[in-house]
Order: sequence, then structure tokens, then C-alpha cells
Amino acid sequence: MTFSLRLARLLRLRSRSVLEALQTRPFSAHVRPSTQQGAMDELLARVVAPVPSYETRDKVPPPPEADSGDFMMFYRRLEREHRGRLLERLSGGFGVDHRRVAELCGRLADTQSRDPATVLQAEDRLRYALTPRYRQLLNGVSRADGGVKFLVDLRADLLELMASKNHEGPNIRDLNGTLKSMLSEWFSVGLLQLQRITWQSPCEILQKISQYEAVHPVRNWTDMKRRVGPYRRCYAFTHAAMPGEPLVVLHVALTEDISDNIQSIVREFANLDAKEDVNQINAAIFYSISSTQAGLQGVELGNYLIKRVVRELQAEFPHLTSFSSLSPIPGFSSWLQGLLLGLSRREARGGGPDLLSEQEWREVEEATGLAPGAPAVEELRRLLAAGEWLRSERLALLLEPVLMRLCAWYLYGEKRRGYALNPVANFHLQNGATLWRLNWRADTSPRGVAGSCGIMVNYRYFLEETARNSGLYLQDRSIAASETVMGLVAQFQKNSKL
Repeated sequence: MTFSLRLARLLRLRSRSVLEALQTRPFSAHVRPSTQQGAMDELLARVVAPVPSYETRDKVPPPPEADSGDFMMFYRRLEREHRGRLLERLSGGFGVDHRRVAELCGRLADTQSRDPATVLQAEDRLRYALTPRYRQLLNGVSRADGGVKFLVDLRADLLELMASKNHEGPNIRDLNGTLKSMLSEWFSVGLLQLQRITWQSPCEILQKISQYEAVHPVRNWTDMKRRVGPYRRCYAFTHAAMPGEPLVVLHVALTEDISDNIQSIVREFANLDAKEDVNQINAAIFYSISSTQAGLQGVELGNYLIKRVVRELQAEFPHLTSFSSLSPIPGFSSWLQGLLLGLSRREARGGGPDLLSEQEWREVEEATGLAPGAPAVEELRRLLAAGEWLRSERLALLLEPVLMRLCAWYLYGEKRRGYALNPVANFHLQNGATLWRLNWRADTSPRGVAGSCGIMVNYRYFLEETARNSGLYLQDRSIAASETVMGLVAQFQKNSKL
């Protein structure tokens, strides 16, 4: 036996002894950092195989399956802090060979005057060298039992680490980008399975859909039964590599008209045993879409799900032509609070509060009983933050036109890098929907009032216009909006001087 083979066997035995110790004693604060780092380094040196040379890349057998299993077991037993350290060592020490890439870049530059075959081969060599070394490990893990789900969860950890700012850096970001690219390939629309969820679906699926519901929480099993019962549809994308796991879930209400409040959908239901009357189904309302896997953030699933569901519903109801969301507006209240805080500070410096007209400010003062000269902006901030204005019909009537035009501007005019600031708006506008109608008192639940002052919005899907709308939005940042919405935007621009 050669020296190199004996050394490899010794490393494998030593790493396995560390793994066996970890099974009974997971890392904790009492384990010395040097021991933790040593165990990590030994494991990674063994399970992350060297990149084969370009000439032998198709002749080298894949890494042993046991290496993938050892890495998964090791990672699962780490505490969150130590997982971050392991990912840092993996991304920093087993990425791209930068010297080799620089060398091949020089060679590629030298071949530009030669024949196309030589240029193409030089490009292929460079492309091969740009593959991170750890990608082989990730590929091996994906082939292990439960490996794809493991990588989805690992990316969720990565995103959390990056958001915490404790483990951010170019190497971690590159690992996240590599993993996102791999997941995008594995979860491409052609590999997804559309599943309609009914009361006859497996209990485990129903339980997970109930737990994952992020927009309108499911209250109990009766509520869940109604959401998959008459005049309702529930669809989910699943993947063969993650059986029993819904990836993204869409809830649909089949209604006579386009709904303008969520209470009529999640609180008022037909009898559980009612038979659907096709003549009463004129519109399909997408009232909740939830991504269930944090690790698939940025992997396009929801837009494909809506398009597939539209085709399913058209096949079931050929006369159905009205498709619309009934969407929450997360972030509107916090944006408005920030706006009012800025006005309050400006007023304290002697500037005037221009968000409302003079007449509207006077009416706010009268409705709240403020003394002349009292800070009306601060009082309005307090009322909106506490939701107290809903208890006063006079205040609600006064604030309706104000909040509706502010909300219209928030959805239409507030941008991030040229696109809609609101994430839900950005999602539907990318899909080609039209910003169609704002609905007053559409969600009077505490969550709805706190998040968007009770306002909800319909994004209307005019099927013959979605492709054009999507292109205009993505390329020109142009938002398709109805005349009603644009009228509210015009009112904002007339009354507010920001």
C-alpha cells in the first residue's frame, strides 16, 4: 500500500472517530475552540475531494456516498454558531483556485487570434476552473437520501447567517450564490408536480399546509376543511426529491364577483357539503400564496404556480375569465409612520405638514379634540399606530380618502432600484398583473389594521395582457395600473408635497 493511500485511510479513521464522539457529545460552549476547528478541518479535508484535472474530469469516480452522509450528520449536530464557522471554512478554503483562474484568463487572452476550436477549448478550461471545489460535495449530498431537503435547509441557514451580519463576506455570498443556482436547476418548473389539495389528501400534507399558511392563519381543522371545500381550491407544487413537502401553496376562492374584502373569503363559507353552482362562479381570487421553504428564497416558484393554476381552472371552468388576487399590503403602515415622523420633525423646525390639505388637518384636530396649535401630526401617528381611529366612524370617514391616496402612492410611486418597493406588489407586477383596485376596510383583523390600515389590493390578471405588462415592468419599470388607482395617485400628488 502506497504512503498516500495509508495517509488517506488514517485521515478517514481519525475523522470517523471524531464523528462517533460527536454522536454522543455535540458541540457546546464547553468544547475548546481548537478542538472544534480541528474536527471541522479534518472532516472537510476528507469529504471535499480535490478537483480532478481538466483532462481526467470525466474519468474520476464520484466521492464515496459515506462522505456525504458524514458531512450531513456532522452539520446537523452542530449548534447554530458553529454551523456558521463550518460554512465559513467550507466557502473560504474549498472554493475556486484563483491563481489557476488568473493563469487561464491569460491563456484565453493569448488565444484570441487563433482558430475557434482553440478559443473554445480555452474557454471551457476556464469555465471548469471557475467551479468551486465544494460543489462536488454539494452534488454528492444531493444524491443522498434526504440530501436535497438538507441543502434547502442549509441555504436557509446561510441566508439567516448573512442577514445577521455575523458571517457575511464574499466567500459566504459566493457559496450562497452557488447553492441558489443549483437549487434553481433542481427546482425548475419542468421538474415540479402540481398537486390539488383536498380533504382527502394525506393528513400530513394538510397539517403542513395549515402550519405554513403565512397570510391568513388557519384557525382549526374545520377552517382547513372549508379552505379546501366547495367554492375553494388549494394547489401546491411538490418535488420528487422532497416527498410530502409542499414547496409553495396557493389558495383560491371561486366567487361571483372580484372580492373586495378578506372577511367574505376566510370567515364566510358555503356549507361544507354544498354542491358548487357553476353559474355562481365568475371569478377566481388568489387570496393567499405562501412559500414554505426559506432555503428556496429567490428561486422562482410562485409565479409559475399561478400560471399553472390558471390553466387548471380554465380547464375546469371554461367560462372563467376573471382572475385576480386579493392581497395584503405589508409595510404600508410602517412606511406611513416613517413619513409622519419626518413631518413631525419638520414641523418642530417650523415647517408645515404638507401630507394633508389644510382643511384635512383642521378636521383631524376637530375629530380628535386637539387644542388649536397642538401637534396634529403626532396625534395622527399615535392614532394610526394604536388602530384607535377604527373605533370612530367620524375619523374613519375622514381618513379614508387620505389613507387610500397614500396607499396608492406607496404601491405605485415608492420604488427600490426602479421596481415597486412593496414585495407583494413587485411579485404580481413581475407576473404581468395590473394594479387594479384598492379596497377600504378589506382586512379589519388586528394584523390587517396594523400592517396596512385595513386596506387590501386587487392585482388583476388580464390574461391577454400579462406578457406585455411583465415585459414593460421588468425592462422599463413601467407599472400597469387602472384609471381608479391612477386617480388616487393624482390626488396624492395634488395634496401632498414631499
